[in-house]
Amino acid sequence: MPIVQIHILEGRSGEQKETMIREVSEAISRSLGAPITNARVITNEMPKGHFGSGH
Repeated sequence: MPIVQIHILEGRSGEQKETMIREVSEAISRSLGAPITNARVITNEMPKGHFGSGH
C-alpha cells in the first residue's frame, strides 16, 4: 500500500485539497501500477508562521 505524506501551508480550500489528493492518488496508481484504492495520501497543514526558508 503506497503512502504519501504532504506538508502544505494552511489556507487552501477543501476543494483544492480534495483535488490534490485525487491527482496524487492517480499518479501513484499510474506510476506504480497499483490499484488507486490502495493509495493513501496524508496531508499535514502548517500555520504560515511554522515555515521558513533561507531567503
